[in-house]
Amino acid sequence: MIRVGLLGCGTVGGGVVQLLRANAAYLEARVGASIEVARVVVRDVEKERVPELDRGTLTTDASVLLEDPSIDVVVEVMGGVDPARRLLLRAIEAGKQVVTANKMLLALHGGDLLETAKKRGVDLAFEGAVGGGIPVIRVLRDALASDSVASLSGIVNGTSNYILTRMQADGLSFEFALKEAQAKGYAEADPGLDVDGGDAAHKLAVLAMVAFGARLDGAQIPTEGIRGIEPVDHAFADRFGYVVKHLAVAKEKGAGLGRGGPLELRVHPALVAKDAVLANIHGVLNAIAIEGRALGPCLLSGRGAGDLPTAVSVVADIVDVAIAKKSGVAGQSTRAVRLAPRVLASMDDVESRYYFRFSVFDRPGVLARITGALGERGVSIEQMVQQGRGSGEVPVDVVMLTHESKESSVQAALRVIGASDFVARPPRMIRIH
Repeated sequence: MIRVGLLGCGTVGGGVVQLLRANAAYLEARVGASIEVARVVVRDVEKERVPELDRGTLTTDASVLLEDPSIDVVVEVMGGVDPARRLLLRAIEAGKQVVTANKMLLALHGGDLLETAKKRGVDLAFEGAVGGGIPVIRVLRDALASDSVASLSGIVNGTSNYILTRMQADGLSFEFALKEAQAKGYAEADPGLDVDGGDAAHKLAVLAMVAFGARLDGAQIPTEGIRGIEPVDHAFADRFGYVVKHLAVAKEKGAGLGRGGPLELRVHPALVAKDAVLANIHGVLNAIAIEGRALGPCLLSGRGAGDLPTAVSVVADIVDVAIAKKSGVAGQSTRAVRLAPRVLASMDDVESRYYFRFSVFDRPGVLARITGALGERGVSIEQMVQQGRGSGEVPVDVVMLTHESKESSVQAALRVIGASDFVARPPRMIRIH
């Protein structure tokens, strides 16, 4: 028998218990042993849980689980950094196989946890940390083991994608779409980690670990959220043949690609062409597009959050580490993830096309001053449209799309334009993917 201990039993933990019970016979045949949830550490043993859970397994004392030599696998689904990090390190040092769905913990301390697991000869599995039920970690670690990843980009936060989808479809404001998402359970009461991009940045750091072997601090990833996107931006994007999505983007730069060049990692809203696959990922769905140097393009899409989708990935990890333990090859998949410090490319060096929206007073010479400020810094305009006409004191929107330009030049031009007396509001800039 494989005995499992759960650290936490909220939404995802409950899903894990349900799947283990529902698929018990199939999983036993696959592993060669039955899987039993033996201990469950929670804050409140009186709280109502999924009916499949044996309440006799509940405890508030993590030591009861960690010091039990009969526990084979420790599954962390409690979230946050501490005490999760401390408890996982104790589990690893005790020689237990470890499964986690904690993207924040991995983004900030994944390198240390993986190195400790390697030294101890145990597996640290984390498929559920990115993309819910999408098997992106397995694809990057195993299916593409013979290839190298040139780039990846994805929609990895369902809350932000739902909000942007509702804004695009029905012209809702950000605030109204957010309230709707909260009412449907798609957004937390405090949605900051989702809508400000932090959750997506954590997931991108985890993806970079597996795709590029990057040991880095997820807090260093340049990150922008979606609070500043307005219905008018969706309308202009549609007019130019794009939709607005919140993307996590990673690519290797410079000479010697695939051999340790600088990494360009960034999270921000982007205009995506309507006929692109990512433009057609709607609602709470997630999708990750991978470009392999030999494989070429590959897309993975599915439900990126929730109890059962994420539990599917967590239970798959439990099965993998259980099989490895029974076969005497524990730690093999962890050893396959080789990390090294990587240099993060500066956002100043990013080269992209851009969308600008200027709210300006309709006065003679304004367009010349805008285009002059851009042109002096090497930013070339591809398309331009002015929405309506105003008086000298009533602002109008002027929207421009650029040819490929350097981020440092764009930011320098926007600082000059934003400080001008003809600008009613700070300029809006969105990169074009």
